[in-house]
Amino acid sequence: MIILALDTCLSACSTALLRDDVVLARRVEVMARGHQERLAGLVAETLAEAGLAFSDLNRIAVTVGPGSFTGLRVGLAFAKGLGSALGLPVIGIGTLEAMAAALKARPGLVAVALEAKRGQVYFQAFEQGQALTGPAGMNIDAAGALLIELSKTGLVTLVGSGVDHLSALTPGAQVLPSDPVDPVHVALLAAGRGASPPRPLYLRAPDAKLPGGLDP
Repeated sequence: MIILALDTCLSACSTALLRDDVVLARRVEVMARGHQERLAGLVAETLAEAGLAFSDLNRIAVTVGPGSFTGLRVGLAFAKGLGSALGLPVIGIGTLEAMAAALKARPGLVAVALEAKRGQVYFQAFEQGQALTGPAGMNIDAAGALLIELSKTGLVTLVGSGVDHLSALTPGAQVLPSDPVDPVHVALLAAGRGASPPRPLYLRAPDAKLPGGLDP
């Protein structure tokens, strides 16, 4: 099975192609904005690197959030459009889950925390790749209390752009750099999932407002 994986939720535009568990091509370009303009070209370049055509694909994987409202919509729209055009299933993968999957082999608790502004983080905890909590947007105090409760025993690894808010609460924790989501792990997670229409994972209301105070 050949899977094309996409991520545009955070600070990079990323793609990967896997045949079963073999990586055929992978590209990660760090960018704060411009995902929409870059994604189609990056997909084409990734396919060319692997020597594949769109007709060779069997499914598409895409991150669904949490993350940038604009970014996650770019990835979802592209993946859905491509899936519809090719008649392929599109599998949605959570950003926090994908980040934790890269650390599946680590012993103990893995807590992913992303900066969500407004005194909040997007938080989810895992152990050996299995979710201990659901993804949630939480104020920093609540996330800290949950982290302390979950980390009473065993080793702790913190990863993500929001861990600076929480690292002081678990002084023995290992804090890892906040790298972009690895699209390889997005593909690996999608390989074992049943097909269902992907939906954006919004954990709080958007900052932007339409006239009259309505959400976009």
